[in-house]
Amino acid sequence: MSLKVTAVSYLNTKPFLYGLFKSGLNEEIDLQLDIPSDGARRLASGEADLGLVPVAVIPELATPHIISDYCIGTVGTVKTVCIFSECPLEEMTHLYLDHHSRTSVELVQLLLKDHWRQSPKLLQATEGFEAKIGGTTGALIIGDRAIGKDLAYPFVYDLGEAWQQFTGLPFVFAAWVSNRPLDPAFVQRFNAALQMGLDHIPQLMYILPSPQPGFDLQRYFTENISYQLDRDKKRALKLFLQMMGKVHQREYAAVGLEG
Repeated sequence: MSLKVTAVSYLNTKPFLYGLFKSGLNEEIDLQLDIPSDGARRLASGEADLGLVPVAVIPELATPHIISDYCIGTVGTVKTVCIFSECPLEEMTHLYLDHHSRTSVELVQLLLKDHWRQSPKLLQATEGFEAKIGGTTGALIIGDRAIGKDLAYPFVYDLGEAWQQFTGLPFVFAAWVSNRPLDPAFVQRFNAALQMGLDHIPQLMYILPSPQPGFDLQRYFTENISYQLDRDKKRALKLFLQMMGKVHQREYAAVGLEG
């Protein structure tokens, strides 16, 4: 039976998907693309065995294993996880929270409390919530929907940049997580496929359409998004899980964060 794999359906995942198909590994897996929150739900429920999922789902897994050397991370400005508003944060009274990813929602709440020290009323977003931005109401928007929004609003707060200012560390938004140990030989081939995709980012520049006129795809893939799950990102992920644990009064951890 094929391994059931879920991956984020956003632009920043395209290099990984390219590698999975270019390597032929897609023939060995049952791949489905989801918005982050749906992928997280499928992995937590056992509908998927492995997923590129928001790291906030890790506490919901009985035996979470981070199986890859790669992630969706950032070292500073990420561009596609931001608060957009017409007023400064200190004047904001209401903030809509994008429902596509729990990680970003958890992160923005930590930053509001401990970094920005602001407390707007947090509102659960529904489809079309972006149209409600105005006056003293802002919104956290993530993923491809955030592209180009920085041109539309005078105040933009990038969560990757804010986290780095707060902690001095990079941030991991999504990681390849399984809900059980996987065959080491498969993991090795999987990592090689992901690396192949990253190696072909220059070619992807010619294949992928620009999501927005003037949007710098190469800069997004090579500067805004940082794909290596290195030691600093593991430190950052441990810290984020610890902070989440304090908020929810639980201890959060995962196999694969050693080193």
